[in-house]
Amino acid sequence: MATLRQVQITFDCARPERVARFWCEVLGYVVPPPPEGFASWDAYDRSLPAEQRGAAFACVDPTGAGPRLFFQRVPEEKVAKNRLHLDVRVGTGLVGEQRLAALEAECARLLPLGAERVRLLEADEENESCLVMRDIEDNEFCLD
Repeated sequence: MATLRQVQITFDCARPERVARFWCEVLGYVVPPPPEGFASWDAYDRSLPAEQRGAAFACVDPTGAGPRLFFQRVPEEKVAKNRLHLDVRVGTGLVGEQRLAALEAECARLLPLGAERVRLLEADEENESCLVMRDIEDNEFCLD
């Protein structure tokens, strides 16, 4: 019998807390409580050596169903298309114009958060339509 394993998705980024808070808004995730003994994440961060401050941040699904997202600071900038991306399921069970309306409504919600619309990929015989987006550090993701 296979063992069920939890999965964490890790993002390399320049500003971990900023990107984590963006994804909290996109997915309805929350910032977990700070480590024991600290009243806030800011207090925890101030306890670290200067070079480690602001180097990482996380967010979690408040229901516990989804994976933890972890964001770690890296020195290099993003230079190529992601090899892995998140699909945010907003049009599940919808077809045609209703599906497109759901994708457009979610896009409109995310644009003020700093997301960028890239392009709409229209449905074909094999795939449903999806809307390609970028987060606040240019990581691609899809609304589908």
